[in-house]
Amino acid sequence: MDQLLQQIVNGIFLGSIYALIALGYTMIYGVLRFINFAHGDVFMIGAFVGFYAAPYILNTIGGATIIACMIVMILAMLICSLLGVTIEKIAYRPLRARPKLTVLITAIGV
Repeated sequence: MDQLLQQIVNGIFLGSIYALIALGYTMIYGVLRFINFAHGDVFMIGAFVGFYAAPYILNTIGGATIIACMIVMILAMLICSLLGVTIEKIAYRPLRARPKLTVLITAIGV
């Protein structure tokens, strides 16, 4: 019974991650009218930033506290937002007036 409950919690957690990624794709396409295939890559970079920053922050603060988790999440969000702004300014903004196929090829290449 405990394993079933744990798998239900895992499924809800994984489903919420998928929902956040899908919501990001929908918002980007709805506002800018092009698909950003780098969205998943930026999400993955945030996960790795959190994965590698968590032990350092936990050792610095001492123990697993909610403050350490919040610091790690804020750090991952900052890194991801800086990466997203950089991708937009370098790859997408110069191509706004170009045909849709050019933007699509750039989105695949990013």
